[in-house]
Amino acid sequence: MNLHHLAVFHAVAESGGINRAAERLMISQPAISRQVKSLEEALGVALLERLPRGVRLTEAGRMLADYARRLFAIEAQASGLFADLRSLRTGTLRLGGSMSLGNYFLPEVIAAFHHEHPGIEIFLEVNNTEFILDAVKRNQVDIGFVEGEFNREEFDADLFMRDELIVIAPPDHPLAGHGPMPFSRLCRYGCVMREPGSGTRAMLNSLLDHAGLGEHPFNLTLGSPEAVKRAVQNGAGLAVASNLTVVNELASGTLAHIPLSGPSAHRALHRLTLPHKQLPPSSKPFLSMVKEHARRYGTVPAGE
Repeated sequence: MNLHHLAVFHAVAESGGINRAAERLMISQPAISRQVKSLEEALGVALLERLPRGVRLTEAGRMLADYARRLFAIEAQASGLFADLRSLRTGTLRLGGSMSLGNYFLPEVIAAFHHEHPGIEIFLEVNNTEFILDAVKRNQVDIGFVEGEFNREEFDADLFMRDELIVIAPPDHPLAGHGPMPFSRLCRYGCVMREPGSGTRAMLNSLLDHAGLGEHPFNLTLGSPEAVKRAVQNGAGLAVASNLTVVNELASGTLAHIPLSGPSAHRALHRLTLPHKQLPPSSKPFLSMVKEHARRYGTVPAGE
């Protein structure tokens, strides 16, 4: 069945005659008649009764007109849907964030984006870096945001921000309030740490290796930044945490920052997607908003 011929027949059925259909489609009456005739020949049935003054639908014509009405209604809905997608009035965006980013950075961006584009439905999966990398590879999320290491051959990656890992302690800790000190001295004290697979845990292991200290016997291993902060506040030991996660606690004095001598422990925060993945239209303005919010922290890579 020729869909163009069906559209012409649909115009005849909807407008009630060949003359009106010709005006509606802005083509000649003979062209309308030829295309309807071609459709009748293709189907092997008469669709119109030619009357002295106009036309009338046959039984077959009435049946086909009903199918045509539903078909072109669905076409109009689909066209409207994609127009809405292009204009960001509707759509879905699936995000994955490792713990520090998913709990402390991305919610702020998502709230701002939702205010501007309330019709976009956003899903955020928060887990450790290893889990989010796997979710991106399995196409369970459109975009992943991680602070840990990854295989650069498996992803399209963009370094959008850097954070700093700092040592936190309860305010009454013996080292709180003193000047910068070597990392090796801190390791004499009990530590609270994140689970294996966490980007923060991997970074601490790198610091230990760099200091020639090997693996530290962590007193506690906890599965989220919030749990680590709570344990430290209650005297469980020191911890290494992203500066993004402890802004409020340092400001209120419920945690203390113990500065380190030597260079700061900065790490790269990446946005990841599958190579050649077609991202939803909403991803472009969302990623622009990510960079805008990253600038507020003053840790955007040079050149961004």
